[in-house]
Amino acid sequence: MTISPRTHRTRRPFAVLSLLLAVVAMVLGPVPSSAADPGWWTPVARPAPDSEINVTGEPFKGTDAQGRVRGFVDAHDHLMSNEGFGGRLICGKPFSEMGVADALKDCPEHYPDGSLAIFDYITNGGDGKHDPDGWPTFKDWPAHDSLTHQQNYYAWVERAWRGGQRVLVNDLVTNGVICSVYFFKDRGCDEMTAIRLEAQKTYDMQAYIDKMYGGPGKGWFRIVTDSEQAREVVKQGKMAVVLGVETSEPFGCKQILDIAQCSKADIDRGLDELHKLGVRSMFLCHKFDNALCGVRFDQGALGTAINVGQFLSTGTFWKTEECTGPQHDNPIGLAAAPAAQKELPAGVSVPSYAAGAQCNTRGLTELGEYAVRGMMKRKMMLEIDHMSVKAAGRAFDILESESYPGIISSHSWMDDNWTERLYKLGGFVAQYMNGAEGFSAEAKAKNALRDKYGVGYGYGTDMNGVGGWPGPRGDTPTKVTYPFRSTDGGSVIDRQTTGQRTWDINTDGASHYGLVPDWIEDIRKVGGQDVVDDLFRGAESYLTTWGSSEKHKAGVNLAAGAAASASSSEWNPFVSYAPHRAVDGNTGSRWASDWNDDQWLQLDLGSAQLVKRVTLDWERAHGKGYRIELSADGTNWQTAWSTATGDGGLDTARFNGTPARYVRVHGVQRGTQWGYSLHEVGVYSS
Repeated sequence: MTISPRTHRTRRPFAVLSLLLAVVAMVLGPVPSSAADPGWWTPVARPAPDSEINVTGEPFKGTDAQGRVRGFVDAHDHLMSNEGFGGRLICGKPFSEMGVADALKDCPEHYPDGSLAIFDYITNGGDGKHDPDGWPTFKDWPAHDSLTHQQNYYAWVERAWRGGQRVLVNDLVTNGVICSVYFFKDRGCDEMTAIRLEAQKTYDMQAYIDKMYGGPGKGWFRIVTDSEQAREVVKQGKMAVVLGVETSEPFGCKQILDIAQCSKADIDRGLDELHKLGVRSMFLCHKFDNALCGVRFDQGALGTAINVGQFLSTGTFWKTEECTGPQHDNPIGLAAAPAAQKELPAGVSVPSYAAGAQCNTRGLTELGEYAVRGMMKRKMMLEIDHMSVKAAGRAFDILESESYPGIISSHSWMDDNWTERLYKLGGFVAQYMNGAEGFSAEAKAKNALRDKYGVGYGYGTDMNGVGGWPGPRGDTPTKVTYPFRSTDGGSVIDRQTTGQRTWDINTDGASHYGLVPDWIEDIRKVGGQDVVDDLFRGAESYLTTWGSSEKHKAGVNLAAGAAASASSSEWNPFVSYAPHRAVDGNTGSRWASDWNDDQWLQLDLGSAQLVKRVTLDWERAHGKGYRIELSADGTNWQTAWSTATGDGGLDTARFNGTPARYVRVHGVQRGTQWGYSLHEVGVYSS
């Protein structure tokens, strides 16, 4: 409020002082609550001792004036990764019925000084030595640069919820090869077995929290399986938890010497099982090339180590080629990784790679395409991160051909050049949990795109995902000052204390999940309120993508079985390349023209139909320049869409709806030395 000078002069000094003190108390002081009524957000039976939350005030409920949910979304976290990789790679648990001392303790081999913390020094350098004690001292962990210790303790996640987060995607994660070569484990390495266990543990964590609040359904941690359920949870002021999967060989779909080790039946069984578990988003490949798709490479020494793992898993190293467009995969790590390289058989070494060849030769396989379409049938969301450029491009082609919006980039592992293509589909983007300066700069670089498509933004913490997190920024002019208000203004957030340790984002960095609100405040101080406002709209955007995927209906292909004619058809005594082969519903057959530029394929839909979208599944002999032409009578034609830069694959042409009985694909310039060849043509009104 603004106080006019005249009003200010008529007040007595004591009254003015009282008013100022009241305002200060309102801004920084705890929100009062009755001792008899601690609030619905306060558990009735929290274990003791336990971590503090250090947030006061009621979590916000409801929607905004337009009926939109509010809040932050973490699109990529790993609550249960301690159960993957053989059970001893990530030390500590997100909860324990035996209490905090049991949950937050180090792996047995880390005692007494961390000398055997092998994965710790592989990922963090040095000798791995550290004070293994967690509760209550926490001298050395959790820390922003310790990649092997629990960061997702339930009370720390609770603090993030109290600070404004309303959606959390828990990616069930493991890696069979890392498990098999790691020295310490207490269980087998089958990836699907680990995924099942992590899913069950997530439901167990929900029950554990429910018990604190008086019974089933009463806690703030709610696993959801559809977008409307998620919206209702957020309206109640609670956190909607979505299950995802990020693993290297889903459904056993590995490849050995380029031979797939799974079938379409395996994919269907696997997708059905995951859906029954509650999984609604997933990656089809991660780190290693598999039977479904090629991956986007890792860099540096980690890249070398992952490439070794690729060889141990598949019998082949990554293979590269020159990229054909502006998108590219990460440069392959060429730095030495002695601990990993010594696992290679005698006489085998990591190959060198040409600097100009930065794209994976492996794209989306036939089985991978089947899996993408299987996810669409089950209304699941595809995680595009970690896919090679070639695989991602084909996945985009498939989703666009069906106008399917369920595509997510959750933690900055997608080429930026795909971003607008993703937004056009209706997908959602989140950025990896980088430092405040870097995060803010990347967010602002995409402001125009978010404004254009009216979307919010997310973050992917990737906690317990072995990635590293923002370090301390020190005593800077924009440092976070405690206590501070939550973004919605209804809660006061102070430094977080667990046991004898108190964390400060300025001096400790983002050491654990409880510091997510502090990190967001750091972003506000560095990047400004606009960045945080976009993040606060993240939950609505994520749920819009999810809801649109659930409501998606496959369009009716008006061209299926249509009468077809063509300017020419390639002659072959053994195989027919007749025009009707492009509308017979069989992707194994095709129409092929003579080897000349000016060629066309014409379809008769039988009657006038509204035509808005045409899909073209090209054989290798594709059109570089071609037009989609429409006609009411088969004589007078108008161009509805054209391109001079066709690159083959699966093309989708969209244009304003136009009534037409006849549709013609008119080739102007061939993309190869051969003619034009189409496996299938689809024509749609939607």
